[in-house]
Amino acid sequence: MKSEVCGMKNKTMLQTVKFSYIIITMFAVLFVFRTSVTMAQTLYVDAQKGKNNATGTITHPILTLDEAVLKTNSFKGNEPVILKLNPGLYTVTHKLTLKTAGPANSIAPYTIESVIMPDAKAWQPASMPVILSVSGNNDDYEFAHCVGFFVSRNNVNIKGLKFMGNPNTGVHYYYPIRRQDKTLSGLNVSQCYFIGEANSSAIQSSFWASGSGIHVDHCIFHNSKIAFVLGDNVNDFSLTHTIIDGAYNTAIWYGFAKTTAKFTFKNNVITNCYYVMVYPVEDGQPSYTFSDSYITNNANYLGNYPKPQDKFFAEANKRIKEVNIVKKGAIKLVSVADDGMTRDNLNLSAASAGKCTGAGIFSK
Repeated sequence: MKSEVCGMKNKTMLQTVKFSYIIITMFAVLFVFRTSVTMAQTLYVDAQKGKNNATGTITHPILTLDEAVLKTNSFKGNEPVILKLNPGLYTVTHKLTLKTAGPANSIAPYTIESVIMPDAKAWQPASMPVILSVSGNNDDYEFAHCVGFFVSRNNVNIKGLKFMGNPNTGVHYYYPIRRQDKTLSGLNVSQCYFIGEANSSAIQSSFWASGSGIHVDHCIFHNSKIAFVLGDNVNDFSLTHTIIDGAYNTAIWYGFAKTTAKFTFKNNVITNCYYVMVYPVEDGQPSYTFSDSYITNNANYLGNYPKPQDKFFAEANKRIKEVNIVKKGAIKLVSVADDGMTRDNLNLSAASAGKCTGAGIFSK
């Protein structure tokens, strides 16, 4: 009897083990399938070592950003989409539309980011992917202009990239990032450079964006004519820990929709700009709060814009609430010297005013 019971127990245990093995195997298969689906939404791009028509895996990266973005346009969009860019120069020859085959209001994020982010110990300026548009005019909304990234879906993230101006002499207005659809939301840009040069490779405005949820942090805008043109239905806009230097038109051109939007502005440095912020004269001066920032050495602070006259008029501050805003002190940015570009290029030097804001490309 004892041996029979033991035999029955052994048989039951064996069946349990087999059943458990089957369940574990099924979960493993599901996990592998799920992982493969998710991984299929991640593409690696390498401007130096990639190949045309590559699979986009970490060992078989795609050569061009044009091809990688085009591939994502056919993704269903129900999983996160990630484009991981290795160091190198990415020459863009036409407007790159950031979208998937799924609905534009998908909650799944679409991310373009550097493989090596600025906070990594191994990061150097040469680690940063450089986006250079050489396209001619590729959009005619309101007027002929050139767009780099055309954001056509919700929840787009752009991280750790360097955008240069467009050297194509046939282009008068170049916008590295453009979002036209005012119903879209979620555009997060972090730890990016936007560097223009008026005489050779100008940036008309680093951003021209409508819609809600535009969040920018730890970026550096250097010699863009305008850092931001913020258009229709803009709400929940935040600008934090960012340096805007040398905007020779205005740092922020805000508001065309006659709305009083939420505007978070803190821990920034704005210097050497012609205007800090300009707004439509018919809407009046907005009542925003600027906090914990250095706003120094700018030709003008606030200005209104009457469209029929197509020019700016300086205006005294009447409604902007200032909390811990410093308007004096020498802002000193690290620049290239005889030994070349250093890790902290265009960031605040150790002796600079405004160092306490934490503004700059590094978040740590």
